[in-house]
Amino acid sequence: MNERTMLSEHFSLEEMTRSGIALRHHIDNTPTPEAVENMRRLCQAVLEPIRRRFGVTRITSGYRCAELNKAVGGAAASQHLRGEAADIHISDMEVGRKIFDFVRRNTDFDQLLFERRQSNGCRWLHVSYTTRRPNRRQALAVDC
Repeated sequence: MNERTMLSEHFSLEEMTRSGIALRHHIDNTPTPEAVENMRRLCQAVLEPIRRRFGVTRITSGYRCAELNKAVGGAAASQHLRGEAADIHISDMEVGRKIFDFVRRNTDFDQLLFERRQSNGCRWLHVSYTTRRPNRRQALAVDC
């Protein structure tokens, strides 16, 4: 596997592991083979349907190794650690709501969070998918 490896029609391994913080802090964010398979399933089950419906979909955070997850302040049990989660950049609230509703109604997902950082207003959707257990289909708007 290399960075050019495609996990699905439109999403690459590089895109799902890229991190500016990892680069700045010289963190090796190379995923395990299990995490790569989890990312492949996430891309196929949730991200590809979003891409087909809404066009270009920018991933701001996908897989995170433990060191990177700690550096970004991620939850100790974050699904990003397993390659089961991705954060999607949202350009505005209207688009975010449409994507949120689409995922909730049309895909099998574990967790769907519409999040906003209070300090700068940055918005993103956190989506996850797992095969370790039945997906919870938990959908929440956090600070929106």
